[in-house]
Amino acid sequence: MAVRERGAAVVEFVLVMVLLVPLVLGIAQVALVLHIRNTLASAASEGARAASPVGATPADGAERTRTMIRAALDDQYADGVRASWTTVGGMPGAQVEVRTRVPALGLFGPSVPISVRGHAIREVEP
Repeated sequence: MAVRERGAAVVEFVLVMVLLVPLVLGIAQVALVLHIRNTLASAASEGARAASPVGATPADGAERTRTMIRAALDDQYADGVRASWTTVGGMPGAQVEVRTRVPALGLFGPSVPISVRGHAIREVEP
């Protein structure tokens, strides 16, 4: 090894890490946001299905959604749950909407809004 090449590995390591670390952290952050979004969408759909049987109300669907969110994520994500009656493809149905904000930089920092909806056709008495 020549004297001129001493310490080159350390410099190369630093140059590679300067690029690699933000890339890996960015991918992890996107994965976190998508996980939260998918979990909220699943809970909203389940809540709409809970509000759709005969005798159920939108409040039942909203409570089911909150319960599922609290079981999978932090309580703060369960605050923006709203349920209502609507029409789904021309049929009477239930809708549950979840609106929340997800941190865009790690677990802290500025946040981005996320809004998801779940729909289900209401059951009717024969």
